[in-house]
Amino acid sequence: MKKVCLITGCSTGIGKSMAEKLAAEGFRVYAGVRNTASLASLKSENFIPVKLDVNDPQQIEHTIKTIKHQCGQLDLLINNAGFGAMGPVAEVPIEQIRNQFSTNVFAPVALTQAALPLLIKSNNAQVVNIGSVAGIFTIPFSGIYGASKAALHAISDVLRMELKPFNIHVMTVYPGGVASAFGDTATQKLQDTLVNDSLYSACIKAINNRAKISSKSSTTPDMFANTLIKALHKNTPPKSMFIGQGSSLLKLAKTILPTALRERMLGKSYSLNQLGQKE
Repeated sequence: MKKVCLITGCSTGIGKSMAEKLAAEGFRVYAGVRNTASLASLKSENFIPVKLDVNDPQQIEHTIKTIKHQCGQLDLLINNAGFGAMGPVAEVPIEQIRNQFSTNVFAPVALTQAALPLLIKSNNAQVVNIGSVAGIFTIPFSGIYGASKAALHAISDVLRMELKPFNIHVMTVYPGGVASAFGDTATQKLQDTLVNDSLYSACIKAINNRAKISSKSSTTPDMFANTLIKALHKNTPPKSMFIGQGSSLLKLAKTILPTALRERMLGKSYSLNQLGQKE
């Protein structure tokens, strides 16, 4: 019997790459997207696009019922869907913060809860939560995004302990720089937030420069997917993984750099040291 996988956020980037590669390996992959037309070009008997807005309880319920009816179990759930609400914490609209946590925190929990009966039936299931190194190494203008991922990391760690008795392994992945539309979209949203009357409008040039440096050295989605899938096939999959440009380095930097030095370096990189200075 083919193993069954559900992946959210498969329109582009690492979600799409993971879905393609797992389908090629023989998994029956349910690829969750908000618009199934985005995957119309992908033809495979193992690749089933499903309309799934992770913030829509009815679509979650319908997806799980479809998998139950067609397969009877679920062997792998990858909670990948997410977005970045970028901007200075002092200016990000509260509603945008709620939306960020709804997608990045509440949705993975809702999907895991809904899928749990099918995961238990697998008798050797895995749940993968795609976090972010931004939830460990906090960076100016990504505080809300980092906070949402830090919350997901904590939930993922607890789920690992709580689901172990049911033979369900939970893995937390901490991506670093991965080349995708995610970063470009987040940067554009940040620029839209920093309008002329923003206290931080003078930082836009520095933000763009940092984004360009990051995009040039990013890991490709295919490289990311290959590394993660290889780990999933191990007899004892790791509890956590740092994948992508700079992810392990940033984890190390958070550990060894004194807080004052780290904040001074980041403040300079994002031109925060130029703000509030009087002539």
